[in-house]
Amino acid sequence: MTSQHDDTADPAAAPADLIRIPLTEKLLRGALDVERTAQGLLPHRLPARARAQCTDAQLALAESQPSGVRLAFRTHATTVELDTLRTKMANVGAPERPDGVYDLLVDGELTARGATSGGNVLLMDMATGTARTEPGKPGTVRFAGLAEGAKDIEIWLPYNEITQLVALRADAPVEPVPSRGAPVWLHHGSSVSHGSNAAGSSATWPALAASLGGAELVNLGLGGGALLDPFTARAMRDAPADLLSVKIGMSIVNADLMRLRAFTPAMHGFLDTIREGHPTAPLLVITPLLCPIHEDTPGPSVPDLENLSDGRLRFKAAGKPEERAAGKLTLNVIREELARVVHQRAAGDPQLFLLDGRELYGEEDFAELPLPDQLHPDAASHRRIGERFAALAFGPGGAFATRG
Repeated sequence: MTSQHDDTADPAAAPADLIRIPLTEKLLRGALDVERTAQGLLPHRLPARARAQCTDAQLALAESQPSGVRLAFRTHATTVELDTLRTKMANVGAPERPDGVYDLLVDGELTARGATSGGNVLLMDMATGTARTEPGKPGTVRFAGLAEGAKDIEIWLPYNEITQLVALRADAPVEPVPSRGAPVWLHHGSSVSHGSNAAGSSATWPALAASLGGAELVNLGLGGGALLDPFTARAMRDAPADLLSVKIGMSIVNADLMRLRAFTPAMHGFLDTIREGHPTAPLLVITPLLCPIHEDTPGPSVPDLENLSDGRLRFKAAGKPEERAAGKLTLNVIREELARVVHQRAAGDPQLFLLDGRELYGEEDFAELPLPDQLHPDAASHRRIGERFAALAFGPGGAFATRG
């Protein structure tokens, strides 16, 4: 099995041994909406109605990065090529980010990884808060040497690059993969759920947990965007799902978005809206993972610009512990309030559950696998979190073990 990238390919010209496959929504999984652009298909993780209700640039960026979105098809092909136009993020003064990774799964097993080059670059200056886009051309990721015979192929798109799908080619016809009857797990969270520093989109902790738990993932992890927005709750309400989870806390503290007085009713309202569409499905509320800079110190989180000089991007808490008296939120405050809210509601909602995020990543984990930038876990931590979540939620006695 080999993979390669080529940013000089002409997407309109297919090699003689490959046939062009029509790109349609039927080949996509994990997206709540698909926009047709001049280049092709742009997957979205929030529906158009939700996107129209918020002009926040960070949210627009996060929801259009296709974490958990994948092409899925059945084929006899031994070679597959995908042309995409990516938009890659870059920070002024910081090291260049690695290319986004395309994960190739064959019959559910990770078989190869690839990347493209070229594309657009969104250049952000964290010191001034400004950004500009430098345009580029589509690139190609190619997977060759696949095994003979019929097989189910998934190409997981990069979780950290906006990805417009331009063209798909293969050396045999493809068809959508039939449903295997797996439960659909709809998860919402912040940047850690989005992917942060995972090795690839199939290696984010929700993707790993879904694989171990035998579930079909729809990942609404939105970097910086788990803010109890009503439009996100409505998107979850309206999306088909058998299992649901919400991981709340980090984005709210990071943004210093609200005080305790606003947080509690907003949390109730968020859960109320989800329950309108999924009144009896298992619904798991996950409190924040350990993050020492914000355990007892409010946000906002701000870049530690002093570290940029040596090529490191780290974050620090700009709030003060004494501000908790005025209602400013910390992770410990949010954990306590989420526990109280879930306990109160569970009396009338037996399918509502709580999981302390420190069971997924706690003090001992931080000592062994510290957060590289003080906010986000690394690839090894994603695997640990995913494995623990699968055992706690999908395993015996877990919230998702009650399905069916």
